Amino acid sequence: MNQPDRPDHPVRIRRALLSVHDKQGLVELGRSLAARGVELISTGGTARALSDAGIAVTPIEAVTKFPEMLDGRVKTLHPAIHGGLLFRRGVESHERAVCEHGIGAIDLVCV
Repeated sequence: MNQPDRPDHPVRIRRALLSVHDKQGLVELGRSLAARGVELISTGGTARALSDAGIAVTPIEAVTKFPEMLDGRVKTLHPAIHGGLLFRRGVESHERAVCEHGIGAIDLVCV
C-alpha cells in the first residue's frame, strides 16, 4: 500500500493527472509514464495533445462524469479528483470512503 507520508516507502505511481498550458515536453512525459504502466488522466487540450501523439489517455470527463465548463476554467474541481489526491493511503476510514464512492487514487499531478 502506498504510504506517501513515510520517506522510506516510495510511492508507486499508478495514475497521473496531467493538465498543462505549456505542452513542451508533455509527449515525452506521457510516453515515459505510459511505458511504466501509469494511467494518464488529462483535461481538454492536454488530452488532445497526448491522444494525437498516440498515447492512451483518459479524459477528465470520464472520471468526473461532468463536462468542463466556464471556458475550461472548471474541470478538475470535483470530489472524484480531489478525493483521489487527498485521501491518506493506509488510513482505514479514508480507504473505506474512497472505495464507497468509487474514487481512484491519483499518485502524480503535473500542472
